[in-house]
Amino acid sequence: MKKLQKGFTLIELVIVITIIAILAAIALPRYIQLQSDARLAKVQSISGTLKSAAALAKAQCLTQQATGQTTFASATCNTAAGTVTMDGTAVNVAFAYPTAAATGIQAASQILATDFTVTTAGNTITFQAIGASNAANCQVAYTWAPVANGAPTVTVTASTTNGC
Repeated sequence: MKKLQKGFTLIELVIVITIIAILAAIALPRYIQLQSDARLAKVQSISGTLKSAAALAKAQCLTQQATGQTTFASATCNTAAGTVTMDGTAVNVAFAYPTAAATGIQAASQILATDFTVTTAGNTITFQAIGASNAANCQVAYTWAPVANGAPTVTVTASTTNGC
């Protein structure tokens, strides 16, 4: 009588482990690329969020000015300092647009500091994606124009081939 074999032989086990290793070696680079693509999409979406928040803050400022509810000293949005209320949050604005600060555009756009590394220098606030191998190549910057009738600029620096 021949005894029936139960389970894997050593050779079969080695073959299965080899196949799994080959599949993992093929799938892993694609998974890493997906993470980079996700960070790139996140940075690009924040760009749109910043532009929309700036436009909404200006519209809110003009609405508050028209209804006499402005906090600006000269009762006009086109002055150097004031606040508007957006979703119950006071947002610092100057010349009708949010300032480049946590209490300015970051409050208006409701971007969380846990999602990005946020740095402020002068009239620019920069949001860098967390987890990027080269944070300088995976960021969006909001530059506030501190002049009457000036508009802010939003600059995206992001590339999946350069560390995002």
